[in-house]
Formats: sequence, C-alpha cells, structure tokens
Amino acid sequence: MMDDVSAAGPRGGETRPVWVSLGELDLLGAGGEPVDLKRTLASHGVATLPPQTVDVPACTLETTLARGNGAASTLRIRRGTPGRVAVEILSERLRVSDRRHLLSLARHVLSLDRDLSGFYRLAAKDPALNWVVGGAGRMLRSPSVFEDVAKTICTTNCTWSATIRMVTSLVEHLGERAPEGRRSFPGPTAMAAAGEDFYREVARAGYRGAYLLRLATDVAEGRLDLEVLNDPEIPDAEVSKRLLALPGVGPYAMAHVMLISLGRHGQLILDSWTRPTYARLTGRKASDRTIERRFRRYGAYSGLAFWMFLTKGWVDD
Repeated sequence: MMDDVSAAGPRGGETRPVWVSLGELDLLGAGGEPVDLKRTLASHGVATLPPQTVDVPACTLETTLARGNGAASTLRIRRGTPGRVAVEILSERLRVSDRRHLLSLARHVLSLDRDLSGFYRLAAKDPALNWVVGGAGRMLRSPSVFEDVAKTICTTNCTWSATIRMVTSLVEHLGERAPEGRRSFPGPTAMAAAGEDFYREVARAGYRGAYLLRLATDVAEGRLDLEVLNDPEIPDAEVSKRLLALPGVGPYAMAHVMLISLGRHGQLILDSWTRPTYARLTGRKASDRTIERRFRRYGAYSGLAFWMFLTKGWVDD
C-alpha cells in the first residue's frame, strides 16, 4: 500500500518517489518491556551519522541499507499505530522474503531484540534513574557490527565535524546506491578496494585511514568476523579482548561498540565528554574509580546506567 501519493515533476511527466509500507513492529523489548522510540532515536551521537538521518522531534529515522549484489534500499521508521512503529521503503516493491528481511533489519537497528527488563528492575530502585523504566535505554545501532566499529574509529581523537566529514565521504564515494540516489554505508569489500589514497586525500581520515583500510581488508578477505560478536554465548571478557585487538580500537572504542552495537552493557564509556559531563551533573569532579563504584550496583548494566545518567536531558519529556 502507498502512504504518500505521487506528485508531478517540474515537466509534468515525472513523479517523485513515494513511501511504501512494509508493515509495523510492536514497540516492546524481548522481555516484554516498553520501548520509548524517541529515546531510542536520541540514544547516542553516532546514530545520527550517514546514511542515517534522525529527526527526534518527529520521531523518525531514515536510513539506506545495502541488500547485497549492489542493491540498496532506503527505509523510514516512524511512529505507527499506538504501541507500534511503522516501517516503510522508498519507491520499491519487493518479494515477501525481502520484506521480511528488511523488517528484521529494522528490529535490529532499533535493538528490539534486547531484553532490558533486568535493567529496569534495578533502575526502579534508584531515584536518579527510575525515569528510564518508561522505555529508555535502547541503543540505535547499525545493521552490522562492522559499520559500528568503523564509525567508532572515526570518532577517536578528533572533532565531531571531522567525524561527520570522514563518514560522509565513506558513504558518498563507496556506498551502494539506492534507486532514488541515496547511498548506504559501504561494506568491507568496497572499503578495502578504496586504497590508501582515498583515505588520505578524500576521506582525510589521517592515521585512522590505515586502521579503516586494515579492518576492511581483514573482514573482506575472511580473516576477521565481527558479526560473530553478536553471539550471546561469547563471554563479555572475550568480546572486549577481541575488540581491543582490532586496529584503532582502544578502551573507549571498545566500550562504545559493546554498548551501542552489541548490547553488552557492563563497560563504562569514560572519555573527554563523559567525565566532565558527570562532574557537571553531580557538581564535583570524580575519578574513574569513583564513577565505576557509583554504578557498580547495576552489574552487567553498569555502563548503560552510566550512559542513561549522562543523557537524561537529551530528550525533553
């Protein structure tokens, strides 16, 4: 079914793309807990990097996803009927199997497969965090661990404007093109084939270019499997060890990927933004050890509790 109607172009014979419904998803986590869509869309800054476009006030996400064999599709995720989220595709009619796959990707991107009920039980007892039980805490993530790792590397030791420049260059020059012209985040094969000159002269990634090229090459040539890190049977300690072994991934990047991409919430992201933000919110500077002690009661959710404490003001309730 069509949600928008076609419109005549400037010469009268052309039509603009339209959004076609793929269906709706229940806004519930894997444990049956509620999900606040607006809080999910505003969960972290990397969520706003290309190819994703996030409109928090309108509660809408648009993103272009590679589908393999050079194809890509642009999705829109928005509020649907009460308690549900609508998923739409731009200007494409797909086979049933493709529709199911894209709906599954939408669930993944919204982290609806995560169970945060245990976190809510702990937070309900904490006056500083009991507000999260209304549905906060879910992280918006990329379709692949590879994409989240690559984007995280682009956030290290640089300004946010430099991060945007690097990621935008990757998407615009290497991403798969959807029918209406938008591009996906590139896969490892495309990034590996780009060569050193691209990362130095086009993406202007600095020292990160060598890390991105090596990461992409290792994945493309089968020496590295990042998606296996989604396996819940792999202990957190082993996942953190594997992440730290990656080029360009230090303690900050490791904790960031574990929190936003892998749903492993035990690591606190301690960096040049989180430390002073915690000090501002509490009215005093604190050591890393003191911060860790404050959130130790959350156990496997300590990193998530810390992040929620820092970002409460990101959404005006």
